[in-house]
This record gives sequence, C-alpha cells and structure tokens, in this order.
Amino acid sequence: MSEEIETVRVRTAVVVHVEPKSRAEAFDRDANARLSEAVGLTAAIGLNVVSRHIVPLGRPTPATLMGSGKVDEIAADCAAVEPEVVIVNAALSPVQQRNLERAWKAKVLDRTALILEIFGERARTREGRLQVELAHLTYQRSRLVRSWTHLERQRGGFGFLGGPGETQIETDRRLIGERLSKIRREIEGVKRTRNLQRKARRRVPFPMIALVGYTNAGKSTLFNKLTDAGVFAKDILFATLDPTMRGLKLPNGTKAILSDTVGFIADLPHELVAAFRATLEEVLEADLIVHVRDCAHLESEAQKGDVLKVLSELGVELGTNRPYVEVLNKVDLLEPEVADALLSGPHKPNLPVAVSAKTGEGLGKLLDRFEAELSNANIRFELTLDAADGEALAWIHRHGQVLEKTYKDDATVDLVLSATPAELDKFEHRFGEKMLSGQGEAEES
Repeated sequence: MSEEIETVRVRTAVVVHVEPKSRAEAFDRDANARLSEAVGLTAAIGLNVVSRHIVPLGRPTPATLMGSGKVDEIAADCAAVEPEVVIVNAALSPVQQRNLERAWKAKVLDRTALILEIFGERARTREGRLQVELAHLTYQRSRLVRSWTHLERQRGGFGFLGGPGETQIETDRRLIGERLSKIRREIEGVKRTRNLQRKARRRVPFPMIALVGYTNAGKSTLFNKLTDAGVFAKDILFATLDPTMRGLKLPNGTKAILSDTVGFIADLPHELVAAFRATLEEVLEADLIVHVRDCAHLESEAQKGDVLKVLSELGVELGTNRPYVEVLNKVDLLEPEVADALLSGPHKPNLPVAVSAKTGEGLGKLLDRFEAELSNANIRFELTLDAADGEALAWIHRHGQVLEKTYKDDATVDLVLSATPAELDKFEHRFGEKMLSGQGEAEES
C-alpha cells in the first residue's frame, strides 16, 4: 500500500509599500522600516512573502494610486511569481483596488484590509469578534463596487482572503446595513456590561493599571510575568487581541487590577479605533497608564509617537490628566553595557523604568514605581490597637498599607497606615476616634 503524502499549499504574497515623498513627521520611520513592518503584518496571517517593492509617490494617481510605470513593473513581477495576494501598504479607494487587481491579476488588500484580516484571526472572545466584524463590515460596505460582474464572489463575511458571498450588490448592501445595526446594538450591550463591571470594581475598590504600547512591544509577556496569567504571547505582530485583567499585589500590600490591552500600530485604521472603543475605554478608566516600549527596536521613538497619537485620539494625554509610567522593555536584547546602564540608572519619578519581561530584570523597580504612583493620592494616618486583636490587624492589612508598626510595653501596637480615600471611610467607620488624632498629626506633617 502506497502512503499518500499530504502537501500543504503555501499561500504567497507580494508586498508593495507606497512611500509619499511629502512625508515629514517627527520621529518618522524610513521607507525600509515601513516595508519591513508591512512584511511582518503579512507574515502574521500565514502568507509567505515572495517579493517586495518600495514605490515612491510624488502625486497620487486617482485610478491606481501609483504611476503606470510602477503598476506595469509590479504586474511583470506578479506574472513571474504568481502570488495569491498583493499587499499594498497604503489606503486604497475601491476603484484603485479594483483597477490594481485587474492589472496584476491577483487579489489586492490595502493596509486597512490587512490589519482587519489579522484582527479577524486573533479575536477569541464574543466581544472581540463583534468588534472585528463591525470594523470588517464598515470597511466592506464601501467596497461593493464590482459591477462589472453580476455574481462575482464578494470579499466575504469574516475575511478578505476568501469566503462565501455570491449575492447581488444591492442585497449585500441591505444585509450589511442590517447586520451593522444588530452588531452596534450588541456592542452597546457590551458597553453597558463593562460599565457595570467598572462600578463593581469601584466598590471593591482596586486601582486599575492599563498596559498600552506598540504591537509586539512585549506587553503580554510583561503581563504574564507580573501576574502568572498565561496569556498567549509570541514574537509576532498582534499576537493577542482580546483584553485580559488579573489581580496584582504590589510590594507594600497595595492590591491593583492589571489590564493588558490591544497593541497599537502606525496608521491604525479608523474603523478599528471606532470598533474597539468599548475595549479601549479600559484605558480611559485606568488610574495608571503604563506605556510599554521595545527599547531594542530601531524605530522605538517613532513607535512611541504612534502610540501617543492613538491615545490622543481617544482623549488620553499622558502625563497631564493621570499618572503615567514609561517602561523600556527588552533590555536583554541590548548590548550588555547599555542594558546595565539602563537597569542601574536612577530610580526617580518621571523617568522611564528599564526592564526585561523575558528575564525578569528590573521588575522589582517597576512594581515599586507602580505603588509610588498609585500611593500619591493615599492618605497617611496613625492608629493604636490592642496587640492581641488579630482580627483587626488582619482587616487592616487587607484594606490599607502598613508603613510602620511599633509594639508598646502596654500590650498595644502603634501603626502608621496609608489608604485610599475610599478605604479611609471604612477605617473611620470601623475604628472611629481611635484614628482621628493620629490622622490629624499625619496630615500636618
């Protein structure tokens, strides 16, 4: 009996980066770096890049975006390598996309479609899938322009690389409109649920720490190292998509909730920013925002600018309206002397904290910094208790930070404590006058 060997078909792609000659933004990355990122995005959905091009663009051509000479050059390359898809790292209009597909005889995806495709593969929760589908359909609605063929297969439902959809354009538009309305209603339900969850957390109340950063900066690896959460983390763009929250205990006993959010990227499609607003609202509600950067990346400064830009679009201005910590991750990839200088640098507020989420170096300083930032609004006070009152002492450790503890000869213990304003109310309700005199002295000092 002969054994049948199953062969796996490798899907191939050509990547074309369009570089406007007028680009002149601060800390902007060069054309080769943008091309490399586009290649990484393409590889993230399992496509093998067999050819790549950089197309300088002086003035956009309405029909094809790029000039006819470059269109013909890439057409010849496509005829030679026969890719399944051509990725254009730019925003294409529906007409430009159609014309390029005709010229290159291959499916064409622009940057927005590519990122949406990745998000479609990464979404795991019901909320994530709803948000991705909303972004897909919002984008797809303007793409139903293939009127040259009556029943051509449309870019189907949940993906752009294939899928069903042999329906007339008019029917598609109506069905998409109905589906969009239904998804928006369901996402409104998600928002209401999230608001209820936030109110429940405020009653607890634990401060919220939100990790943000460029995709592949190491947020999920850092999240796992700090919380032992086991969140999927891999060295690919957009390895994780759905937000995750875990409890975090800081060195002096402060309890917090750590949130791992979706990674950002340059030129993040507006459809995604709108669709993921419910998820990104966790950043808006955070008591402390932690910006995780890949300090070993050549474009680290440019990536920082992209993250700040997206946060600004969400209404978050870091360092002005809430505590903010900048983390320089992946120091283990730097030269040893550079890494040592960063790790042993001064431990001061407003300075970045250098860490390696992979090796664990610098995480102690990072946790101390978290606690210092969250404790700025805390109130210090004093309290004297019977040293044998174990129940009260245990309650105090659960609801505040014990800064000093002094046992006296009269079998009492003097405590210097720190607590949030909300927790202070609980202390006053439970201990009353036992803490009032100490609180006044602490505030005066």
